[in-house]
Amino acid sequence: MSEFVVTSVKNHIGFITLDRPKALNSLSLDMVRAITASLLLWRDDDDVRAVFVHSSSEKAFCAGGDIRFFYDVGTATPKGDSALLEDFFTEEYALNHLIHFYPKPYISLMNGVVMGGGMGIAQAGPDCSLRIVTERTKMAMPEVNIGLFPDVGGGYFLSHTPGQIGTYLGLTGDIIGAADALYAGLADVFIPTSEIPALIDFLGNNEAADLRKAIHEFACPYAAQVEPSHSKLATQRAEIDTLFFGDSAKDITQRLEESDSAFAQTTLATMAKPSPLLISVTLEQLRRSASMSVSDCLRMERTMVRHCFKHGEVLEGVRALVVDKDNQPQWSPANLSDVTREMVLDFFSPVWPAYAHPLRSLIG
Repeated sequence: MSEFVVTSVKNHIGFITLDRPKALNSLSLDMVRAITASLLLWRDDDDVRAVFVHSSSEKAFCAGGDIRFFYDVGTATPKGDSALLEDFFTEEYALNHLIHFYPKPYISLMNGVVMGGGMGIAQAGPDCSLRIVTERTKMAMPEVNIGLFPDVGGGYFLSHTPGQIGTYLGLTGDIIGAADALYAGLADVFIPTSEIPALIDFLGNNEAADLRKAIHEFACPYAAQVEPSHSKLATQRAEIDTLFFGDSAKDITQRLEESDSAFAQTTLATMAKPSPLLISVTLEQLRRSASMSVSDCLRMERTMVRHCFKHGEVLEGVRALVVDKDNQPQWSPANLSDVTREMVLDFFSPVWPAYAHPLRSLIG
């Protein structure tokens, strides 16, 4: 178990509290294992009828995986072929799979920063999930900035957003708020942070048979505080769809270059910073994911993440942005024009590590 995950059961609801505030609740392997253990225990416990996951801090729900850990263990072994990396990603993706198919209501309160791995433990399957956002929500899948791709099932939930919104979010890593999250279908209800104590009290005392419906009714008075139809993504939707269609990252950047809109020029500058190779890989991932199940997406992403560490792009990205903080990553290749189709496709070819995790059969 983990000292950074606190669990309890009240009123037949299993509460998971992420409690690593100094690291914005970045997920460690122990945290992944603790969450998994609780969910498995409650899944088969008839006395637990729902799960509620939230944070002890208003700053962050979960900022993602512990990328400094990735760097330390990834640079300690040749081509990132580490048993600890294999453990982390295999068990994290297995947790994402468990959450997506959880048979009981799974409610996530995405207050504060929710990025990367945080999205993975919040974006449960539509049949049983309820995703709550607040005015503090800062949501993103910013992995391309560190030479990675939107994993933890990101290929699945981004590719199921309206139009080309998921493509835009995946290739730019743009941070969105509550109204955008609701518009994109990445959240279900809005509750102001001032009402979170009342929500927790409500959960601890409400005996409604349909808990998700009850929370919707609880949130109803606050719906007017956010306007998804007037959000940034909604107002930019037509331009996003015009710019981000197709299967070529080079064509997308060319369309951005040819547009004189302020949005296009800002977006072009944003896309000049991440790894050109991983921008191209991410686009391929999203296009493939659109016709795949979440299980197949996670299996594909498990293969992709191995390639990222073997290639070394993610290690360079973390070095530049987190370790040395020089913000000068030496991407390979350095320019989008030098990325070949063969380079991209290589990230989707089977690769097995020297160490095989027992859970590998579940997610690949």
